[in-house]
Amino acid sequence: MNTLLRSLRLSACLLAVSLPSLGWAEGPECPTELFKSTKPVYEDTFDGGGALNAEFWEVRQSSTWTIKDGVLWGGPSSKEFQEKMLAKGDKAHAGFKPVIWLKKVPENFVCQMRVRYDGKAYQKGFPLFDLGHHIHTLTFSEKATTLTIKKDVESLPIESPLFAINQWHDVVIELKKGTIVLKIDGTKHVFESKNIDMTGQAQIDFKGIDGGACQIDSVRLWEGTADDAK
Repeated sequence: MNTLLRSLRLSACLLAVSLPSLGWAEGPECPTELFKSTKPVYEDTFDGGGALNAEFWEVRQSSTWTIKDGVLWGGPSSKEFQEKMLAKGDKAHAGFKPVIWLKKVPENFVCQMRVRYDGKAYQKGFPLFDLGHHIHTLTFSEKATTLTIKKDVESLPIESPLFAINQWHDVVIELKKGTIVLKIDGTKHVFESKNIDMTGQAQIDFKGIDGGACQIDSVRLWEGTADDAK
């Protein structure tokens, strides 16, 4: 009898521990305009500290990333690494800016995040989000947001929404073939182009400003069902 009671108590404890992860699948509602149905892929609020989840994140250019005070914080690479890359003639990959990849991004996706880029001033082409590596590049400046597709295939500048540096923003990005929905602090723009296509891609790149920082407070990623697209 005692053995049976212990087994029942253990089962109850295991169930209680598993409930939070089950709750997320039902829980925050996916803010989609493109898909009738979605399924959760990844969520992190970085509140627990500890090591970066290498299954979903890849640090690039030896930039410096750490989790502190509930925020994923990224800065430039070390001076030693920068000098080594400059000696090789590879300034573009010397880590002057924070760079990180969010991996396992579906071809049809919704990504919701709270994020900021810090720096002294905008640079030409930075900061940015890359939806697919150099496939759909969202670059930000003081007066424009620009979607560039495959570097030089198509350029779509808009005046709104804008992404100000040195302040937090709530961002939602949705993508399905032919369409990207971008929301920044509730202001929306819909990009439409036959060249929008994540086929064969599986990442979102975060790239900041030279000498600056990138901070990510939370990120949620869903897969949208292409057959159920609205």
